[in-house]
Amino acid sequence: MKISTSEYITSSAKVEQCPPADRPEYAFIGRSNVGKSSLINMLTGRKKLVKVSGTPGKTITINHFLINREWYLVDLPGYGYAKRSKTERQKWNRMIRGYILKRSNLLSVFLLVDLRHEPQKADIEFIEWLGLSQIPFALVFTKEDKLNKLQVEKNLARYKNWLLEEWEELPPLYVVSSRTGKGKDELLAYIEETNQLFSS
Repeated sequence: MKISTSEYITSSAKVEQCPPADRPEYAFIGRSNVGKSSLINMLTGRKKLVKVSGTPGKTITINHFLINREWYLVDLPGYGYAKRSKTERQKWNRMIRGYILKRSNLLSVFLLVDLRHEPQKADIEFIEWLGLSQIPFALVFTKEDKLNKLQVEKNLARYKNWLLEEWEELPPLYVVSSRTGKGKDELLAYIEETNQLFSS
């Protein structure tokens, strides 16, 4: 798939405010500062489609972008650390989970994980919740360019081994770098293939 057009549509504080569920939709989520904005910009080929911030917790709404006038890319607030009150974080959490559970055209959640670190508690809890809720998702390991090849293989194996302790089958796994563009073609091919499920 080649992305020729990508446009911002709207930001919603509630799932009820989202655009009509008439197109396939893919949500991107991860812990704060996992590189979500950079990845979205890399995928779409637009350097400033999503504002990149060094401050955790900048995304606070459900943000819809229309890609190729065919499908929605959704930028969700990060979870985990953010310089916000506990009440605000709980509110985001309810909004995120409500969106994921209620959005009928959501075909997959892309859960971004920083490959440099061991499985984090917040990531583990979110992965387990997606599984229990029977939500289709893929794991996207970011910041591959910060590691050497041996470290990438070692850290990826650690995640796979952890997942296989609990799961009979692994979800789709992608290793990406926003700096080098690694993983872009694979992610877009997955979306293109999954889009066909919506029309059928």
